[in-house]
Amino acid sequence: MSTLNCDLLVLGSGIAGQTAATHAAEAGLNVILAEKTAALGGSTVMSGGWFAFSGTEEQRAAGVDDSAELFLRDMQEVGEYRNDPALLHAYLDHQDETYRWLKEHGVVFREVEISSGQSAKRGHNTAITDVMATLHDQFAAAGGTTLLEHRATKLLTDADGRVTGTRLSGPKGDSEVTARFGVVLATGGFSRGTELLNIFAPGQLQAIPFGGRGNTGDGLRMAWKLGADMADMSFISGTYGSHPETGEVHELLTAYYVGAIIVNKGGRRFIDESLSYKTLGAAVLHEEDGLGVQIFDARVRALSHRGIPLKDMDTLEEKGHVFRADTLAELAELADVDPDTLEQTVARYNDVATRGGDDEVGRASLCNGVGELVPIEQAPFYAYPAKSLMTTTYCGVKTSAHAEVITVEGESIPGLYAIGEVVGGFHGAAYMTGSSLGKGAVFGLIVAQQAAQRAALAAHTPSGVGA
Repeated sequence: MSTLNCDLLVLGSGIAGQTAATHAAEAGLNVILAEKTAALGGSTVMSGGWFAFSGTEEQRAAGVDDSAELFLRDMQEVGEYRNDPALLHAYLDHQDETYRWLKEHGVVFREVEISSGQSAKRGHNTAITDVMATLHDQFAAAGGTTLLEHRATKLLTDADGRVTGTRLSGPKGDSEVTARFGVVLATGGFSRGTELLNIFAPGQLQAIPFGGRGNTGDGLRMAWKLGADMADMSFISGTYGSHPETGEVHELLTAYYVGAIIVNKGGRRFIDESLSYKTLGAAVLHEEDGLGVQIFDARVRALSHRGIPLKDMDTLEEKGHVFRADTLAELAELADVDPDTLEQTVARYNDVATRGGDDEVGRASLCNGVGELVPIEQAPFYAYPAKSLMTTTYCGVKTSAHAEVITVEGESIPGLYAIGEVVGGFHGAAYMTGSSLGKGAVFGLIVAQQAAQRAALAAHTPSGVGA
């Protein structure tokens, strides 16, 4: 069995792992980035590329009124106050630093928009594959080592219980890597992990599987074996808005946040469409065929923005995933929805949108308390059949605000850190658009800074041993 030595070992190459690895390498540490699959990027490169930040230059240029206080309130409300306050405050305390670090590393935020869980335009969109390629190039330029097709199978510990490294299984056999200043789990969730989904969320197996091919829960299992505590395991939910024929390319439409309604095959609405798309994802599983059809008109269709995830109706219509008709009755036939009931449903919704009153599913805004309802009345009319997409599990090991993995006894596991989707406790009951990539980058920087501090301390101690 071959052996390798490094200062910091990062397992997983999504935004969390790549940010940690790049920043640590640029700080002068000897860093190994181990990726389970043959391709870099994990679930990140399959995402829509949204980061959630407040108080940015892009927001100011767009006249957006936002603040850290409003950001915190939104995250707590969408998470039903189940979030760990320490993690939220760490995010907010470091968001500006992270935002600026990303921009200094070539990231361009090309659009600012409101989306799930936000009460202000806080989603900052990027060309995410370009972002990840650039960050990895910078990691390599700083002297970092990348190991592709190397799966972590076991965390190595010393006699005192400190995590000292990891056993990896690669194309040429097993190897052991010793890491002086820590092992970082950035291994993602288990959206592809049927066994773990069966344990924690069997109902979600009806959702369309998505996410990185390596997302089977390896990091969670290894930490669990060492006694790691977990959080948010009961809130696993897919994301509503993907066509039943969604493939490996990210396809998610949220026309309901700009004026669409969602109906089942019977033509009836079943949920307040302004809620988090994770909440919608859980609700749609109870409908016939797990399907909810987004119904909208020409006014909403005109808001399409080609190339921007969540808003690109042009590309989806060209793919044949969006139906179009001159009347609601014709649209219902195309989308296999009950025509008479759909017409009645739209009429009731239009009456509330035009004259006011109580909506039948309690909807009072377009998105999370923002935006007035508008009637669906301008032909042609459109329908987008969509299901829940199991993109991410957003639960996992408990950590401190410094990304230290915490045991069921409330103690940290020395030498073991976790960032990104493998971490539980940050989101709580549901998820805000952009907070996943945002937390990956924020805590990636935090863990790299912690490692650099441990290295500096070791350099000034007689033994030279890390924290």
